[in-house]
Amino acid sequence: MSKNFLSKTYPDLGLLIIRIGLGIFMIKHGWPKIMGGISKWESLGKNMAVIGITFFPVFWGLCAALAETAGGLLMALGLFFRPAVFFILFTMFVAFMVNLKNGGSFGDWSEAAEIGVVCLGLLISGPGKYAVKPG
Repeated sequence: MSKNFLSKTYPDLGLLIIRIGLGIFMIKHGWPKIMGGISKWESLGKNMAVIGITFFPVFWGLCAALAETAGGLLMALGLFFRPAVFFILFTMFVAFMVNLKNGGSFGDWSEAAEIGVVCLGLLISGPGKYAVKPG
């Protein structure tokens, strides 16, 4: 058995494992934000000020909650994969910037950065062959 057996034989299985695992974690992070309602969405949406967006905070907060929840589900399924991953990546970028701006320690901003790095890699690689394909 060659030393590259797994990577040459099962790269799509690896992508599937990453997609499902990270997708489930994103749903777990996003669901409480969805259920938090308007006050939670407004609080989340105000974080967009870190990139200069100060209008419609409820809308932006709902978008962030949906990016994590629905985006996590779509990521896991591999359905509308790149748009879902892009929106998660953008949400993690904003979270990273907020924590960095607020003087957060490595432990405060590293989770958003780590998820962002994985999402960037997935955005480039795609979902792999074990994905739900639309229509």
